[in-house]
Amino acid sequence: MRNPIGKKVVDIKPSGIRKFFDIVQETEGAISLGVGEPDFDTPWHIRDEGIYSLEKGRTFYTSNSGLKELRQEVSNYIKRTQGVTYDPIKEIFVTVGGSEAIDLALRAMVDPGDEVLIPQPSYVSYEPCAILADAKPVIIELKVENEFRLTAQEVLDKITDKTKILILPFPNNPTGAVMGKEDLEAIAKVVVEKDLYVISDEIYSELTYNGKHVSIVSLPGMKERTILINGFSKAYAMTGWRLGYACGPEEIMSQMVKIHQFAIMCAPTTSQYAAIEALKNGDDDVKMMREQYNHRRRYLLNEFERIGLPCFEPYGAFYVFPSIKKFGMSSEEFCTRLLKEEKLAVVPGTAFGGCGEGYIRISYAYSVENLKAAMERLENFISKL
Repeated sequence: MRNPIGKKVVDIKPSGIRKFFDIVQETEGAISLGVGEPDFDTPWHIRDEGIYSLEKGRTFYTSNSGLKELRQEVSNYIKRTQGVTYDPIKEIFVTVGGSEAIDLALRAMVDPGDEVLIPQPSYVSYEPCAILADAKPVIIELKVENEFRLTAQEVLDKITDKTKILILPFPNNPTGAVMGKEDLEAIAKVVVEKDLYVISDEIYSELTYNGKHVSIVSLPGMKERTILINGFSKAYAMTGWRLGYACGPEEIMSQMVKIHQFAIMCAPTTSQYAAIEALKNGDDDVKMMREQYNHRRRYLLNEFERIGLPCFEPYGAFYVFPSIKKFGMSSEEFCTRLLKEEKLAVVPGTAFGGCGEGYIRISYAYSVENLKAAMERLENFISKL
């Protein structure tokens, strides 16, 4: 029989995050700090709205773009947080999580051979999605001396006549790095001069701890060049509801919706009704969870300092990215031994790109009790090295 599997898919490596998560499931007594999932339940008033939608029999398809009321609330949210207005009918549509929006944006925008600039370390989906869209991923290695922020010069150094898209993954998973307004202004200048487009993944926008999140779409000339991607998983603890959204120019949105029509039809209806409630009345919930994450963030940074684990201070998302270079082993070896010897699971930095070597990602989307127990195990492991 001929090989039934496409070479392009075979050549893509499985997610390094899921690999360790699967091992944890088989390790009795293990503590996992590896998955970026809030430990909070979805707030009750949001769950109630989802339940109510089922009780009312709202189990139908929505339009391909999502409920009009939800798209209007997304528009209202971006207006009040970034001062930017999107047409809810033509410039916003609802996706199955932010990950679908990333995939659709790349498939809708690139032709074979187009180059996509991907700063790393970053979320594991960008590079595979670019490959699956027949684009060429071009990696920009972020540097700890820049606090893992992207610089305009780093972008310029990688641009060729085939470059079309820059992915902007901030606040960043796995590093927790953020981009300030001045950082973004420098990037925007390059984008305009070189006639590029931006896919700005802002799923952690509400989890910013040192000032307000600034989106690149708020800068002059950038709304027209940017696909803004966000969702409900992180800010509202709605991971299993699988709901995100994309905002951008009508000509791009219409093509993304076309792919969405054939692949998905529409995002889950129950989730959409719950998301309307989240955007209307969820600000206090977000504030409470952000304060709790910030408390955990400071706790981990203090613990790292105490036990001698170098780590720059992250100001976004719910991850820390400490360096383990001084121990003279690879990130994969460090994490494998830590899990085997202390039953503590964290993720190798290399899961987020080759330049993540020498680092590990620790999520603080877990209770303080779990974090304290984990730090005891980490300290015990380090003391033996």
